[in-house]
Amino acid sequence: MPGVPGPSRQPTTTLHRHASRGPLDSGCHAKISRRPGLKRVGKVAALAGLVALLATGCSGDEVLRFGWPVGVTEQADKMRWLWTWSVIAALAVGVIVWGLIFWSSAFHRRKKNQDPTDLPRQFQYNVPLELFCVITPLVMVCVLFFFTATTESQVLAKKPNPDVTINVTAFQWNWEFDYPNEPKDAAGQMIRTVGSSSEIPLLVVPTGKTIQYNLRSTDVIHSFWVPEFHFKRDVFPYPEKNNQDSSFQNTIDTEGSFVGRCAELCGTYHAMMNFEVRALPANLYQQYIQTRTQVNPVTGVPYTAAEALARMNCGQLCTPQAVTTQPFNTDRTAR
Repeated sequence: MPGVPGPSRQPTTTLHRHASRGPLDSGCHAKISRRPGLKRVGKVAALAGLVALLATGCSGDEVLRFGWPVGVTEQADKMRWLWTWSVIAALAVGVIVWGLIFWSSAFHRRKKNQDPTDLPRQFQYNVPLELFCVITPLVMVCVLFFFTATTESQVLAKKPNPDVTINVTAFQWNWEFDYPNEPKDAAGQMIRTVGSSSEIPLLVVPTGKTIQYNLRSTDVIHSFWVPEFHFKRDVFPYPEKNNQDSSFQNTIDTEGSFVGRCAELCGTYHAMMNFEVRALPANLYQQYIQTRTQVNPVTGVPYTAAEALARMNCGQLCTPQAVTTQPFNTDRTAR
C-alpha cells in the first residue's frame, strides 16, 4: 500500500523539524534578549558620567583647564592651550597603556589545564613590535617638543617699543613698582608705589596695551608670579651678572584685580609677600597717571596710588586698597 507510509511519516517529520528548531529559536531569543541589556548598561554608564560632570558644577572650559585659573592675557591663553593638549595626550597614552595591561592580564593568563612549565608565546624577536615601541615614543616626544618650543617663543616674544614699562623691585618682604616712561610727579620724581607691612602695593596697569616688566631684587632671589598670567619668573639681584633675561611682556585683556605672589622661598615672611595687579581700561589708566603727577592738597605731597584711585571714584576698579589679599602682621607671637 504505497499511499500509507506518506501520511504516517509527515507528522513525524514535521514534529522533528519543530523539535530541532526549538533550541535554535531559544538560543536566538537568548542572544536578542542580551543585547538590550548591554545597551542599558551603556546608557547607565553614560548617564552616570553626565551626572558626575554636572554634579561638580564644572563647565566644559573648566574641565579643559585641568585646574588652571582663567587666564587674563594673550600669552596666558597660549600657555593654557599647551597645557590642555599636553594633558589630553598624556591621558590618551595612559588609557592605551591601562587597556594593554588589562587586556594582557585578562586574555594571556595561564589556563587551568596548562603545564606550569610552559612559557607563553615570546615576542623578544618581534621586529615590528620593537619598531613600534621605539618609534611611537620618539614621535610623541618630537611633537611635544615642537609645540612647547613654539609656545615658549610666542610667550617670551618682546616688542621693541612697549606701550608701558614698569620696573619691579622685590625686597624682603614686599614690592616696589616704578613707571620710568611716564611723566614725573610734582616733586620731579618717578611715579612709584612701595608696599609695606600695613599696605598691599597696587600694580596699576592698562588693558589692551603691551606692558614690559623689568625685574630686579635688592637682596635674595624672589619670584614674580600672578596666577592669572599663567607665567612666573625669578627675580634675581644683579640679573646682568647672573646672565638672566630679567624682563618679559604681556597684554592684559581683562579688567579687574588679580593677586600677585612671591613664588620663591625668600625668608620669614615669604608667604605674606603679596601684591595686587589692578587692570584698568586705557582711559582710566591715563587718568590714574595724571592724578599721580599732581599734589594732594590735604597732604601737600603727590598723590599715592591709593589716594589717586580714591579720587578717581570709578567703582570697584578704583578701590584704594587691595581686594584680593590683605596685609600681614609682623608680630611673630600673634595668632
